[in-house]
Amino acid sequence: MFLTKVLTLVDTLRAPAMASAHCDLPCGVYDPAQARVEAESIKAIVEKYNASDDQYFRDRATLIKEQRAAEVNHHLDVLWYQYFQPAHLEKYPQLHEMFWNAKKLTSQVKRTNDLAVADQLLVSIGQISDIFWETKK
Repeated sequence: MFLTKVLTLVDTLRAPAMASAHCDLPCGVYDPAQARVEAESIKAIVEKYNASDDQYFRDRATLIKEQRAAEVNHHLDVLWYQYFQPAHLEKYPQLHEMFWNAKKLTSQVKRTNDLAVADQLLVSIGQISDIFWETKK
């Protein structure tokens, strides 16, 4: 936990990074699998964290889990802001709540090592993925 706080402080003191988009050129390549892979990594990290009593390992696992959660968040943002359009929302009005729930879960996995939360995140991404692939037909 101490390592996480130190790294957060270091990140805060660093010069601000340049903002960037998914792609500098609208490439049109989108896939929820990117978020799913990161979420699967989170689940594996939680399993290993819970199986270990090595505090150093657990601190590293926590840091990596938080990084993976940020990646999930990023990939969800790309889908939400760049791929899905108003026409998709008309056909799938539940999309807004699905994204809201998934993004809340990415925040929760940062704060817990509960495997059920990691599983819920995977389910949530799966639901978004199902709609994504329906829109691609």
